[in-house]
Amino acid sequence: MPQPPSPTSRKAPLLTVTGDSLVAADFNPRGGPPRPPGPYRRLFRHPGARAFTLGNLIARLPMGMFSVSAVMMIAGGRGSYALAGAVTATGLAATAVVAPWTARLVDRYGQARIAVPATVIAVCGSLALLLCVRHGAPDWTLFAAYAATATTPNTGGMSRARWAHLLGEDSEARHTANSFEQAADELCFMLGPVLAAFLCGTFFPEAGTLVGTVLLLTGVLLFAAQRSTEPPAHRRTPARSPLRAPGMPSLLAVCLATGAVFGAMEVVTIAFADAQGHRTAAGAVLALQAAGSCAAGLLYGAVRPAGPVESRLPWCVAAMAALLTLPLLAASLTGSLPLVAGALLLAGMATAPTMVTTMTLVQRRTPEGRLNEGMTLAVTGLLGGIACGSAAGGWTAEHVSATAGYGVPVAAATAALLICCTLGGPGSAAAHRTAHRP
Repeated sequence: MPQPPSPTSRKAPLLTVTGDSLVAADFNPRGGPPRPPGPYRRLFRHPGARAFTLGNLIARLPMGMFSVSAVMMIAGGRGSYALAGAVTATGLAATAVVAPWTARLVDRYGQARIAVPATVIAVCGSLALLLCVRHGAPDWTLFAAYAATATTPNTGGMSRARWAHLLGEDSEARHTANSFEQAADELCFMLGPVLAAFLCGTFFPEAGTLVGTVLLLTGVLLFAAQRSTEPPAHRRTPARSPLRAPGMPSLLAVCLATGAVFGAMEVVTIAFADAQGHRTAAGAVLALQAAGSCAAGLLYGAVRPAGPVESRLPWCVAAMAALLTLPLLAASLTGSLPLVAGALLLAGMATAPTMVTTMTLVQRRTPEGRLNEGMTLAVTGLLGGIACGSAAGGWTAEHVSATAGYGVPVAAATAALLICCTLGGPGSAAAHRTAHRP
């Protein structure tokens, strides 16, 4: 039986005569051995990885849609931005309380068993809000309906938990996975508000909420259906609460400060664009910051940073604090919105590495069997920081100036750096030695 040719065997060149010339045709492949696949291709070669990622991305996109959709729907139906802001703030506060409990149930009973009913409750809350606004229900019903959406599961955290389950102790692959997830977060929060504004403005005020609920439910159902990659449930675990794990409180404080960077930057940029007479351009300017963070996250995942992750966090936070001075300088020295936009693009490139490194540390510090809860606590810290940063940035922009408001994210990043450098902080040697997992 003839055997297939060896990949290393070479064929003799074909010789022929054309006129008075001898021509040699070599049909052997050129170049050396095939290049090894890149880190992201290797990542998605794992069975089931592409399927659960697709479902998760569909479910994650509405996370950037719901707040904008709710504000436009309530403001359009009731004519009050104050009411719209109060309702969304209530939902944020409810999420900060409910999300860790939902994540604890996910760890205890499994992602599919908890995420699907929790999503159904959240979808019912969004639809109830839509109906209340549409039919002129009392204002208090808006607060109650939007508070019900707090059961929305942390889809990003569940995806990271699946990667941790699939990749085991492969630190390089987990670094790439965390980088991809952070880039996905940035992409969804960049596209979500744009899609919501388009739907609400082009069709009808409730369109953004309606499409968001359909995407959320569809994505979670697709994600939960991928049972082969679901981490095992830990119904009874002796592990302590993630809040009591060594190094976790200070790590959550870093998340709080980093969230303040995001919240302040958004409000201050809108105020600065409005002061320059270009309020409608604020969304595009903020999208540049998210684009810079998304690109940096993908690039960070493709490289192999040297040294332990604990020692990398202070450097990442320091780079973030340094680059955040660029928008402040651009606004102070030039007052040019295009230059501020360029500065935000550069500043955004430091936020993704900081978040990737932070989430990697959260995974390492969270006790076994409580990974979803630990990562949801980190997200809760970010949400709390966003609320604080928005308030501080808005107050500074209104009572001092929009330009001075760019000092708030710089101060928040500096606070995160001080936490990292303080003895016992998340990036300190003491915390590394006392961590429960190396």
